[in-house]
Amino acid sequence: MDITIHAAFLPQNDPDAALAFYRDALGFEVRNDVGYSGMRWITVGPPNQPGTSIVLHPPAADPSITDDERRAIAEMMAKGTYGIITLATTDLDGTFDRLRASNAEVVQEPTEQPYGIRDCAFRDPAGNLVRINQLR
Repeated sequence: MDITIHAAFLPQNDPDAALAFYRDALGFEVRNDVGYSGMRWITVGPPNQPGTSIVLHPPAADPSITDDERRAIAEMMAKGTYGIITLATTDLDGTFDRLRASNAEVVQEPTEQPYGIRDCAFRDPAGNLVRINQLR
């Protein structure tokens, strides 16, 4: 079987802030930016991985979501417990310094974990947890 990850989805509630984080701070390229009914879907990804993307989507866009579910999603996003993604880099310290300099919210400085991974963590503007692992 030949399966790859094509796209992952993370909620965003401020498209311009999402662009500042994913494009400007992380260095991802914008692959698509689509508006509809006052909402925006932005597709970004690493320049050297054209087949892998993150779609930053408005969390309330699904018409089957109830008002109670919309409130629950908004509350979870505000607490930072709704969306999570793990990225990886060969230069964890440089990546950490670049994100910190962009005023991204630091959750964890680069740390050697007891389970063998060195990583750091940030929150994106929507509250999603962005963990970054050191590739070795």
